[in-house]
Amino acid sequence: MKKWILAIVMALGVSAHAHAQPLGNYKLETIVEGLDGPWGLAILPNGDMLVTELTGDLRLIRNGKLVGQAVAGVPESLYGGQGGLMDIALHPDYAQNRLVYLSLSVGTQSANSLRVIRGRFTGTALEDISTVFESAPTKNTKVHYGARMAFLPDNTLLINMGDGFDLREQAQNLSNHFGTAVRVTDDGKVPEDNPFIGVAGAQPEIYSYGHRNQQSIFVERESGKIYQTEHGPRGGDELNLIEPGNNYGWPIATYGIDYSGARISPYKEYEGTTQPLVQWTPSIGPSGMTIYEGSQFPDWQGDIFVSSLIYNKIIHIEMNDGVPGRQSDMFSEIDDRLRDIRTGDDGALYILSEGDNGKLWRVSRR
Repeated sequence: MKKWILAIVMALGVSAHAHAQPLGNYKLETIVEGLDGPWGLAILPNGDMLVTELTGDLRLIRNGKLVGQAVAGVPESLYGGQGGLMDIALHPDYAQNRLVYLSLSVGTQSANSLRVIRGRFTGTALEDISTVFESAPTKNTKVHYGARMAFLPDNTLLINMGDGFDLREQAQNLSNHFGTAVRVTDDGKVPEDNPFIGVAGAQPEIYSYGHRNQQSIFVERESGKIYQTEHGPRGGDELNLIEPGNNYGWPIATYGIDYSGARISPYKEYEGTTQPLVQWTPSIGPSGMTIYEGSQFPDWQGDIFVSSLIYNKIIHIEMNDGVPGRQSDMFSEIDDRLRDIRTGDDGALYILSEGDNGKLWRVSRR
C-alpha cells in the first residue's frame, strides 16, 4: 500500500513533504481546549488522560472533558525560559500501582536542575511523592532541559537531559549529566548494567551522551529499540537510534551551524560518534514522537510520527525494518505549534497544540 501511494505521489510530481498522506482517510477533531502551555500527555488504562502544563499544573481529562480543578499535590516547578512542569510517564504496572512520573525544573535562575518525581494518582491528587532522579550539577540557564521520559521493557526509566545551551562542551564530559540520556530503576537506583559503571569520574546513571537538546524518546514495543529526537542549533535536528554507551557527537559533529551563522564544528561525522538516522536542515523543531502501534491505520504500523514546533505539522516517517524511508507532512491544518503526539489504546493519534488556547486533538479513521 505504501509503495502504491508513493507511486501516485511521484507521478503527480508532489514533494515528499507535501500534505498528501494518508489521502484523506482520517478525521481530525478537537477534544479539549483551554490548556495553558500543554507539554506532555499520558493516556490512562480507563481512557482518562493527564496533561502537563508548562506553567505548573497537571490537568485531568475525564469522559472527554477537561476537569476544572488541577490535580492536587503536584510539586512546585521553576517556570520560565523553557522550564516548568514538563513530561509525564506512567509506570508499566500503572494499572496495579497507579504510579505517575513527572519531570520538572527546580531551583533558581542561577542554580537549577531537572528533577523527576513519582507519585500515586488517586483520581484527583498525587500522593506519596518521592524524587526518582535529579541532574547534577546545577546550571544557571533555564533552557535545554530535555526532560522526556520512557520506560524500557525491564521497567527501568530513560530520561533525556539537555546540554543547558551555554554548556555544550559538557555534553562530552561524563562527569556531569549535561547532554545525556540517563537510566535509573523505577525507584531511582542505578542499574548494575549501565554502560559507564566503574568508569572513573563518570556519572553512573549515564546511558548515552553527546546530545544537545533532546525533545522526545520512544521505546518500540516489539523490538525494544529506543528512538530519540533532538534539536540541532541552526539546522541539524536529529532522529537517533539510542544504544547504551554511544556518543552522539554534539558538539564535535553536527549538521547545523550556530545561530550567529558561525561554524560550530568542521565535522558532520567524527570517528567514535554515532550518526543520526535522519537529520533535518533547515530545522523542524522536533518535539513529541510516537511509533504507531494501533489498529485504525494498518498502513502506519511501525512508522514514526514527530511533531514540529517550527512548521506546525506532524512529520510521518515511513519505517522499513528500522530504516527510515519517505517523509510526509501531515495535520498542518491544526496551524499551531505542536508539542506532543501519542498513540491511544483505541488506535487513534492524540496531539497537543500550544498557542494562546492549548488544545488536545484526536486523529481517527474516517
